[in-house]
Amino acid sequence: MTPLRLGYLYGFVAYLLWGFFPLYLRLMRPAGPLEILAHRIVWSVVFVALLLAAMRNVGFLRALLRRPRALAGIGVAAALIAVNWGTYIYGVTSDRVVETALGYFINPLVVVLLGVTVLRERLRPTQWVALGIGGLAVAVLTVDYGRLPYLALVLAFSFAGYGLAKKQLGLPAAEGLFVESAVLALPALAYVGWLAAAGEGTFGQVSVGHTLLLVSAGAATAIPLLLFAGAANRLPLTGLGMIQYLAPILQLGCGVLIFHEPMPPARIAGFALVWAALIVFTVDAVRNSRRTRAATLAARRAEAVAAPR
Repeated sequence: MTPLRLGYLYGFVAYLLWGFFPLYLRLMRPAGPLEILAHRIVWSVVFVALLLAAMRNVGFLRALLRRPRALAGIGVAAALIAVNWGTYIYGVTSDRVVETALGYFINPLVVVLLGVTVLRERLRPTQWVALGIGGLAVAVLTVDYGRLPYLALVLAFSFAGYGLAKKQLGLPAAEGLFVESAVLALPALAYVGWLAAAGEGTFGQVSVGHTLLLVSAGAATAIPLLLFAGAANRLPLTGLGMIQYLAPILQLGCGVLIFHEPMPPARIAGFALVWAALIVFTVDAVRNSRRTRAATLAARRAEAVAAPR
């Protein structure tokens, strides 16, 4: 199998797992959102630590401890992913899967917005059009819900901010997830211990299957991230961008078709505007990528012609 096809396979499986993640989270009931989050953090540390030990790749920690700015960045990334995970778990367990899917639909637009506001990037006119349509979609959905779709916005901004922090840190997927989870592990363990002491925890109290589901949260968190990293290393950005919509499409399907969440006409209109914005955004990204590739190829040919023989 070629690296490109392997990249698409990794990406497809990663987004497929993320897309059906609401089904997995629902199985964890009667555990509450904070308990699920705490176990997800703790068992992620355990799973990735075992993986790194098997790979004999633990020396990176010594080098990382000598980089205080990187440690501060890891703290920011850890806080953002904790907010993202906690919000998503709360949304799924409180029967708002459709709104969580909206968050990941608008995430690419928020990434562009952060590029303008944080990195001072200049947008192309078509990107401004996509952002404008996205803003109109949020307005329509606000009218429909009778409030801002705050779950979706928190998910979109926290994940976009996490991606920005990760890009600046430049850590590999397994190492990054281990350190971020380790930062959160102590408060997560303390919360699990408090639940157990108060007799309010469900770990080991409901059934063997329920306990195994909580333990497997570490693998369920790490495996899609590692697959995504493998895809990102093999695919062009446009290819990765095209398949990223698979997860929210599947999440939306879970919310509407399996959990039977309502989709009134105004909500459908809001989602239609989001999809229109994403189409504009994606078409612009593909065209710009092709122009950049063509310009690079032309420059290389010109250099080859001009080189002395």
